[in-house]
Amino acid sequence: MGGVQGTTAGKCIAVFCGSASGRHHNYHSEAFAAAGAIARAGHTLVYGGGRVGLMGAVADGCLNAGGHVVGVMPQALVDREIAHTGLTEMIIAADMHERKAKMAERADAFVVLPGGSGTLEEFFEQWTWAQIGYHQKPIGLLNINGYFDPLLAMIDQMVDAGFLSEAHKGMLFQGPDIDALLIGFANYRHPAKKVYETC
Repeated sequence: MGGVQGTTAGKCIAVFCGSASGRHHNYHSEAFAAAGAIARAGHTLVYGGGRVGLMGAVADGCLNAGGHVVGVMPQALVDREIAHTGLTEMIIAADMHERKAKMAERADAFVVLPGGSGTLEEFFEQWTWAQIGYHQKPIGLLNINGYFDPLLAMIDQMVDAGFLSEAHKGMLFQGPDIDALLIGFANYRHPAKKVYETC
C-alpha cells in the first residue's frame, strides 16, 4: 500500500503553497518553520521551485535546517527569473502539467499551505486522484491562522449534500501543527476507492 506508512522519516513530502507571502498574519514565518520541521524529520521536500512568497519560505526553511529541497518549475517561469538558485536539485518541466506530474511522482505525501487558486487546484487534483485510486498518498492541510476554515466548511457541505463520503473527507489531515500532520501520515491507511452510484 502506498503512502507514508511505518516510519516518520526518509520520505519525500510535496508542498503546495502560494507564490505570495500573504497579508495580516505570519504565513511566511510559519511556512519557513514548517519546512524546517520537515527537514528535521528526515524528509526531502519537493515543491514548485520558486524563490518568492511562501514558495521561497519553504525552500529556505528546509535548506536552513539542513534538508534536501527539490524544485520543479516550467522553463517559462525559470525564464522570468523567479526560480530559486540554491536548491539541492532543480527539475525543469516543459509546462505546468509536467510540473505537477513530476511532483506527484516524487511525492510520498502532500502538504498544502495557504495559497491562491493554483495551490487549491493542486490540492484538489491530488485529493481527487486519491479518491478514485490513482494513488494512496496522504494529504494534509496546514491550517495556519485558520486559513482553510472556509474550505473545511465547504467540505462538510459536500458531505451533508451527498456529494462526498465521510471516508473520503476523513482521508484529509488538517491542523496548524506540521509535526502532527507528519505523524498522521506515518499511520495513514487509505480508504476504499470511490463507489459510483447507478440509476
